[in-house]
Amino acid sequence: MLEEAGIPIAAVAGTSIGAVAAVALAAGKIDALEQIARDMTRTGMLAHFDLTWARGALLGGRRIARMLAEQLGAQRFEDLDLPAAVVAADLETGEEVRLSHGPLVSAVQASTAIPGLFPAVVRDGRVLIDGGNVANLPVSAARALAPDRPVLAIDLMGDYHGHIGAQPAHPRSVPATIRASYLMLVARQSEMTIALEKPELLITMPIGHISTGAFHRAADYIALGREATLAALPQICARLEMPKN
Repeated sequence: MLEEAGIPIAAVAGTSIGAVAAVALAAGKIDALEQIARDMTRTGMLAHFDLTWARGALLGGRRIARMLAEQLGAQRFEDLDLPAAVVAADLETGEEVRLSHGPLVSAVQASTAIPGLFPAVVRDGRVLIDGGNVANLPVSAARALAPDRPVLAIDLMGDYHGHIGAQPAHPRSVPATIRASYLMLVARQSEMTIALEKPELLITMPIGHISTGAFHRAADYIALGREATLAALPQICARLEMPKN
């Protein structure tokens, strides 16, 4: 959407599912990623989940790794035309780890390694898990790549009220209550990041009413994302001192 509007992108950073989008954009694979997402069905989604008996994870992640390899091959960050970084968390130290060099596939796997669901990824001697644990909104990572450019933050998890508004009235089920509390924590983490790191521009996606695991509803996600971005274009153009079309 930004490229369609003629807005230049100097660099891109992402965490968790945002890491997939960031790398796909930097590798020129965003259209392929969109098509994969649009074609996803409930059955197709389940087909990507390979149960494992390994310690520390319910799923092996091999099928998703194979899908990533089919799209990215053996590419490295150094091969990309657009500077990119993905964020993971060091399970042993609790530190934020920014990956911007080396193989793309293992970096994306590390950033999306949801604890307990997918196995941690050992890379460069560190045990890495989903970056959402330390930097759900990677403003600093993006700013480090292009310090002289304004940062546009895309918050996928900030619509907590949209989630609550779409749920049945109290009393809620145990899973629904746990999920709501998790989303509350993530939304507050995003708020703190925005307050402390102050991205110049922010789009909070109005997708809280859609389940975070509803990958088969990609068309709805994409449509809502386009609408939110279109609404933000005047502000983005003003910040970049570009004419509004």
